[in-house]
Amino acid sequence: LHARALARARQLVALGVQPGEHVGILLTTSFEFVEVMFGIACAGAVMVPINARYRGGEIAYLAENADLVTIVTTGQVAEGLNFVQRLREGLPGIEHAADAHALALPATPRLRNVLMLGEGSAPGLLCEADIAAAAAGVPDEAIAARIAGVGDDDLAVILYTSGTTSNPKGCMISGRAIIGNGRAMAQAYGMTDKDRFWSPLPMFHIAATFPICACFDVGSAYVTLGYFDAGVALKLLEQSRATINYACFVTIIGDLIDHPDFAKTDLSAVRLMNSSLALQPPGFVERLRKAMPNCIQVGTYGLSEASGTVCTSPVDSPEHLRLTRLGSPMPGQEVRIVDPETGREVPTGERGEICVRGVNVLMGYYRDPEKTAQVLRDGWLHTGDTGSLDEHGTIMFHGRIKDMLKVGGENVAAVEFEALLQRHPAVKLAQVVG
Repeated sequence: LHARALARARQLVALGVQPGEHVGILLTTSFEFVEVMFGIACAGAVMVPINARYRGGEIAYLAENADLVTIVTTGQVAEGLNFVQRLREGLPGIEHAADAHALALPATPRLRNVLMLGEGSAPGLLCEADIAAAAAGVPDEAIAARIAGVGDDDLAVILYTSGTTSNPKGCMISGRAIIGNGRAMAQAYGMTDKDRFWSPLPMFHIAATFPICACFDVGSAYVTLGYFDAGVALKLLEQSRATINYACFVTIIGDLIDHPDFAKTDLSAVRLMNSSLALQPPGFVERLRKAMPNCIQVGTYGLSEASGTVCTSPVDSPEHLRLTRLGSPMPGQEVRIVDPETGREVPTGERGEICVRGVNVLMGYYRDPEKTAQVLRDGWLHTGDTGSLDEHGTIMFHGRIKDMLKVGGENVAAVEFEALLQRHPAVKLAQVVG
């Protein structure tokens, strides 16, 4: 991986990428994604993962907003998923560019080139063969100097959050934040080089990026798949003898345990599962405990703005807390609950806005000082989430503040309606809106 990352760094230098410039990754989960991810870091540049589900217009917005100078992508991945086609939709005129090394597109003036990995070629895009000679000519000393020039607190990643009512926002994350958060999770989970960490999450997601850092820091294997299919996932869990199951989300966990192969799949190697059972329907809890009686189930609370996980259950925490709460702050992080109206800390057990402080917190939103000022106040990240802390310092998530519904003059969390509906055995998944 180290050798391949250095080779990717040489490609980026050959493309003209300078230290501190922003490089987009438009790839699905793959070996190449990891190589490019670390290659960007070795070139002293900033990684900007692009959601592989984005259509042309969304790609164009991100490319312009993030000031991308280069995008690394590939051609057709599967039926209905062709990144070259999407780039043409979002970047009109790219196929007619006079010089693929120096694009001059009105919609994305800073974008100089697009590199297409793998076989094939496309007008307006560079392929690996086009830059092979230039990349081979980049001396080892040049890459070593790029690596030496990167500081722990420098910007390393810009992660774009999902936008529901507005365009996505670019969370600026330092190298210290994302690597430190990975190390903290490895410590909480007791990870070693004997572990095999299974995750179904796409690599452009923060919940995949920082666990990759955790795995490679302790020398464990990272086990994943190109896209989530419950049957394929169960076979992979069994065949790889995965020791950690990082399923995380109710939809993924539901697909796993509802699959006809679940009961006959050997999951005995799994020692820990990030299932957040405090948020799951009761039927999930019993079925998971029956299928994996020797597995430690842990809860987790986190968000992109905090480089991933904020709170998680240590492996040695009492079972009743692991099943009913979402863990305690990881090393290097602080959490408090405040009244969203007054900003004052609320008593233990009361609900309020979750605020986070630590080196894991974002540096700000890229090119958006107004939204940055809204969430970063007095050294604390105001998450916009409703939560509570108990006497043990463990957290519970009660929904987004914006998802509170006015019912008869009272504030009621949509997530609580959803949890109630999901208690019925005939309900697979519930979503409540005003």
